Amino acid sequence: MAGMAGSVAEKSASRDGAAFAEVVRMKVSQVSFCVGLVSLALGCAAGLAQGPVAHRLTVAGDKFLMDGKPFQVISGEMHYPRIPRAEWRDRLRKARALGLNAVTVYAFWNFHEEQPGRFDFSGDRDIATFVKTAQEEGLFVILRPGPYVCAEWDLGGYPAWLLKTPAVKLRSMDPRYIAAADAWMKALGGQLAPLQAARGGPIVAVQVENEYGSFPDGDHAYLERVHQMVIDAGFGDSLLYTGDGAEELPKGTLAELPAGVDYGTGDSARSVGMLEKFRPGAPAYTAEYWDGWFDHWGAPHVTVDASVHLKEVRDVLTSGGSISIYMIHGGTSFGWMNGANMDGGRYEPDVTSYDYDAPLDEAGQPREEYFALRKVIAEATGRPAPPLAENTPLGTLPTIQLTEAQPLWGMLPKPLASKTTLSMEDVGQSYGYILYRTMLRRGAGGELVLDQLHSYARVYLDGKLIGTLDRRLGQDRLKLDAGADARLDILVENTGRVNFTAAIRTEQAGITKQVLYQGKTLEDWQIFPLPFVTLPAKGYSAKVCDGPCLYQARFSVAKPVDTFVDTRGLSKGNVWVNGHNLGRFWKIGPLGSLYLPASWLKAGENTIDVFDLDGKNGLQVQGLDHSLIDVPVVKAP
Repeated sequence: MAGMAGSVAEKSASRDGAAFAEVVRMKVSQVSFCVGLVSLALGCAAGLAQGPVAHRLTVAGDKFLMDGKPFQVISGEMHYPRIPRAEWRDRLRKARALGLNAVTVYAFWNFHEEQPGRFDFSGDRDIATFVKTAQEEGLFVILRPGPYVCAEWDLGGYPAWLLKTPAVKLRSMDPRYIAAADAWMKALGGQLAPLQAARGGPIVAVQVENEYGSFPDGDHAYLERVHQMVIDAGFGDSLLYTGDGAEELPKGTLAELPAGVDYGTGDSARSVGMLEKFRPGAPAYTAEYWDGWFDHWGAPHVTVDASVHLKEVRDVLTSGGSISIYMIHGGTSFGWMNGANMDGGRYEPDVTSYDYDAPLDEAGQPREEYFALRKVIAEATGRPAPPLAENTPLGTLPTIQLTEAQPLWGMLPKPLASKTTLSMEDVGQSYGYILYRTMLRRGAGGELVLDQLHSYARVYLDGKLIGTLDRRLGQDRLKLDAGADARLDILVENTGRVNFTAAIRTEQAGITKQVLYQGKTLEDWQIFPLPFVTLPAKGYSAKVCDGPCLYQARFSVAKPVDTFVDTRGLSKGNVWVNGHNLGRFWKIGPLGSLYLPASWLKAGENTIDVFDLDGKNGLQVQGLDHSLIDVPVVKAP
């Protein structure tokens, strides 16, 4: 403390009395807040850390204890793959400024093991650095390693290669699944087990599985196996727990582990009450409090009444309960990583934005709710809120004309020959598009049926678009008026694998069964995988490009700035800037923009690539200093 006082005194020599008083107030607030959270060793305020100090979170009766003293978990969730690495510290610092003492984070298996046995924890995948940064910003970490995470993320975080024929039975005792999940957990443990609080790091708690009570199997032997998996990965030094919806607590919990309850706005009293009845005398821990919701393509943008969840957060905290708010900052499901729901058998793919109506919006900008929540936490805990973090406003880009293009048909890779159609997984592909081509030898036309289409298809005859089939709308067939020896092309997009329910076990992408024409199975296919991992550097021209086209343009910026790309003038596809896949756009709404972080731009010349299924002349995009997450929705027929 003497060193801090000396620093303040030095600054006071050059400041007037009012400024000096403000500095002292901020420093005192930092110190008192850190002490109250038993987290001085985490560097809760800059300059206060004294080196690694071990901590341990335990349970005694109805309380959490940190190093033997009562501790109230006040956490918020954010996901490192949904935040550009350069912005991790900014988002964590803003979480800390809310008055949180922890951050909750999933570990996404498919983000780290895209190919079997090849684990990648570098760059944007460096989860250890994310965890260390949380510690530097004064936050404990609650880790949720899966192997299943849900999270509105493609296949609930499972690598797509698990579904290659014969598919592994996900979330089961299938030995192939257990072996793969064991390997993942141990690889993750190699990165994060040394960062447990008992060893001087910030990780105080680790979740076992994730809402397993909502899964139809309800196999406690499987849950016990995952429990052991987490221990074998080296996480036994942390408090292990489970999290489930209130009704699913009996199916998703283990008697030897603390249980948390997950619920949404308006359901706090009922759900916490059910947890207390299920585990009398145990801590009242809200493991997920949904303060918002996610959006589906073709459905209205979802918002939540902030006044209700502010009251419920206050009620939980003033009653002595602990809570993790899902989400504090949602971010973006960049690239192809959005998931999908199955609602009553209807497929509902999620949009690219994971804004979630959270206190920090998709670009990390604080909403009014952020400041209201900060006040609630301070009042409920009786501790002053930490100082606000600096905020950088958004900017715009110049209008970019998409005049250089090339048709998809001219950039096809070498095809694979197959008697039958194959799924993406069966050809070693996880995301993007896949093209199926064959010749129709029989004339006179007839009905074309795509058996188990996953999930969106454009059908062409001799290069001409004949129709569109959309899994969202239950479409899988159309009439063809084709002569003999017509070329049939079926371009299929994986619009996001289902991430919830037992449907995850059958979420191969592409045409997953067969194609029927005139009642008979079509055979002898050429299959073109189109993952768009790398984009062509050549082949563009100013010639008219109709249909599926890839555009490329260059633009200059004087200084990189966080911005959004307006996609309302486009139809359906993806946008890349300097090789970074910003995600999907689709004219059906409700999303009309894509987040472009400043860290993905560079001063001077930049490159933008746009793939649009409905290419035409005159396309353009421009930058916005705000998101468009609530544009009018095109109603499904």
